[in-house]
Amino acid sequence: MNRTQKGALFTSGITLLLLALGIVVIPVQTVTSVKVFRIWLWVISLFIIVSVILLRIKQSRAEVDFDERDNVIKKNAVTVAFVSLWALLIAASFIPTLIVGDEGAIPVCFLPVIHFGVFLIVMLVYSVAILVQYGRKGKENE
Repeated sequence: MNRTQKGALFTSGITLLLLALGIVVIPVQTVTSVKVFRIWLWVISLFIIVSVILLRIKQSRAEVDFDERDNVIKKNAVTVAFVSLWALLIAASFIPTLIVGDEGAIPVCFLPVIHFGVFLIVMLVYSVAILVQYGRKGKENE
């Protein structure tokens, strides 16, 4: 596994943890008095520390940091992420209208949450696109 794959794996892992934090933990925290949020922050911090250590470790001294194929894969992943960004922004514009209607109002404090959610999903799409492109190639290309 090269540095690009490790980075994509780290990004997808931390993104999934943050999405789980936003979807599950924060609503539970607001309803109950359980301090679940602190536990999740410790889990995310531990994941980041272990991942950064693992990102620094090379399999061998002959392992290169990146090559031409990595650049092509990253370029394709950026294209996929850009398309998903526009699709998500369009969805983020129309879904609130469908939920509250034309006459309804959404509190302004939800806008950063919506934008951060879009950012997390786009980063997840980017890292999954990288991992899928590496997975399509045979093991002889590594």
